[in-house]
Amino acid sequence: MTLDTLRAEARDLHDDTVALRRRLHERPELGNDLPITREAVLESLEGLPLDITLHQTTSGVAALLTGGKPGPTVLLRGDMDALPLREDTGLDFSSKNEHTMHACGHDTHTAMLASAAKVLAAHRDEIPGRVLFMFQPGEEGEHGARYMLEEGLLDLPPLADGTPSPVTGAFALHITSTIPTGMVATKGGATMAAADTFHIVVKGAGGHASEPFRTIDPIPIACEIVQALQLMVTRRVDIFDPAVVTVGQITAGTTNNIIPETATIVGTIRTVSERTRSAVHDNIRRVAEKVAEAHGATAEPEVILGYPVTSNSDEFADFTLDVARDVLGAPNVHRMPNPIMGAEDFSYVLQRVPGTMMFLGGTHRDRDARTAAANHSNLVVFDEDAMLDGVTLYSTMALRHLGLS
Repeated sequence: MTLDTLRAEARDLHDDTVALRRRLHERPELGNDLPITREAVLESLEGLPLDITLHQTTSGVAALLTGGKPGPTVLLRGDMDALPLREDTGLDFSSKNEHTMHACGHDTHTAMLASAAKVLAAHRDEIPGRVLFMFQPGEEGEHGARYMLEEGLLDLPPLADGTPSPVTGAFALHITSTIPTGMVATKGGATMAAADTFHIVVKGAGGHASEPFRTIDPIPIACEIVQALQLMVTRRVDIFDPAVVTVGQITAGTTNNIIPETATIVGTIRTVSERTRSAVHDNIRRVAEKVAEAHGATAEPEVILGYPVTSNSDEFADFTLDVARDVLGAPNVHRMPNPIMGAEDFSYVLQRVPGTMMFLGGTHRDRDARTAAANHSNLVVFDEDAMLDGVTLYSTMALRHLGLS
């Protein structure tokens, strides 16, 4: 089959892709329990020659297409969950759930993957191998990919004749409003950051605000810890293997004339290597404990692990960039010079299987992508025409990886 054929088939399905996307956009759900979303996905896949597994620990759906010839398996991922955010776009199909919105474009990912399943199912007899469609919940901080992997997502049986068909490649798209429609970008190696959180409880001794000398005031100690953390980043972290440490919350006290006993610091850590990730964790603990000790207080730091570094296979990244050039034209395909400091739980898949996360342009060309509302904004609007590119890319990546031109 030709690229023109795949694109024409994606175009023929475009109304269905848009309809599913809008259905999901109107009824967004959070986390790993997405019953409405899962039902919509299953309805969209109805009648296709797929072996469907409904995951038990989450609302994940694994749909396996077995081709007419033996070969390996390629995994295509689309995430399904939304964000706790009130939508203010004014779209006709705006969220009907007041405090939930598909502000990161996962509704487009799900719709594109469902249409790619239809395109590929139509060519089932020609496919040498299998395609595993991973409809994943819980990407927004809920570790949905990890749960699906733990439940056996990659533990596929051999083909009917006993031939092994392991997952040998994985591919995911992420729509973004910082790239115009018609363009894509990715890179090899670290592509998105690890994201961890930290909590530091500074414990002093409370008392009356008129007599601070009778207390150990945790508030200025907490402030000093925040400043010391920023100094730690600039003086202890290799500038070419960076880290971002951000304090997003300091909580202390109940009123104006009481020195509290405790102050709590909450923040995030972003890193692009496991070496720096581990070092920053150790440094945060040491800084917090020693600054507090210098003032006669104590600090109890806790680091909570989030998603690991999203690391694309160099070889697979080159492959996907080459395919994207064929699909979209070389001027519209960009190799990213640096990682993005956001995080992704597709990272768990990439720890097990070589693959690529690619960013899909989703801002209409008549808008300035530099000033358009960003992903996670209550005002973000994605160009639905970008989904035609996404369906074509999903389908072409799978077929090329399995050896079809």
